[in-house]
Amino acid sequence: MLQSILPQIPQAVTQQSLETVMSLDVYQALIRTGVAIAIGVVLALVYRATHKGLSYSQSFTQTIVFVAVIVAIVMMTVRNSLATAFTLVGALSIIRFRTVVKDTRDTAFVFGALALGMAAGLGFWELAALGTVAMCALALVLYATNFGALYKSEFILRFTFDQNKDSAAYLAKIGEFAKRSNMLHIEPSGDSRSLRLTYDITLGKDATAESMTAALSRIDGVSDVVLIVSKNDIDY
Repeated sequence: MLQSILPQIPQAVTQQSLETVMSLDVYQALIRTGVAIAIGVVLALVYRATHKGLSYSQSFTQTIVFVAVIVAIVMMTVRNSLATAFTLVGALSIIRFRTVVKDTRDTAFVFGALALGMAAGLGFWELAALGTVAMCALALVLYATNFGALYKSEFILRFTFDQNKDSAAYLAKIGEFAKRSNMLHIEPSGDSRSLRLTYDITLGKDATAESMTAALSRIDGVSDVVLIVSKNDIDY
């Protein structure tokens, strides 16, 4: 009797374990996937709002959302199954990524989406919410304080000015749009009739680069107005 019962115990336990591992309530799966999507969207919006420089990529912003959702699905698939985990590792090892990440800050958002997607996929709601708030708050604070920058300047302003005209007009216009400005360079032309001026400026709260360049271009004696982003590395 014992000999007939004992062999069935491991089989029953194994079958019960597999059912526990493989069975996943559809409602819970929908909630976890929805939370992962929400986390990915929030991270993507914060990334777009705090991005600086010229290397912005729409596809990368969308990738943040996909990473959070895909990792959540992976965690729901793996759960407590070691065999499934090794199978997924073998399958995902086939994928090769050859895209060069231009900004190391982008990598932080990818890892953030990865970690928070894992939390959402495993149902750790408090951890997922706390991690999302902490990461978004940190990104916004670093963006607002311009943390790590060597200089507080925003733009390099260059334009040509006719020396026969009054310089008070463009100086007043710069003071109107910029809360801070410093002259960096003066280069006279070959015939000494005009000057090529370069300013380091920080725009005011409500001022825009477009409105400033348009206003300067309308001043008599000012031409070839160029505004260059200076507070970040420029990627091509």
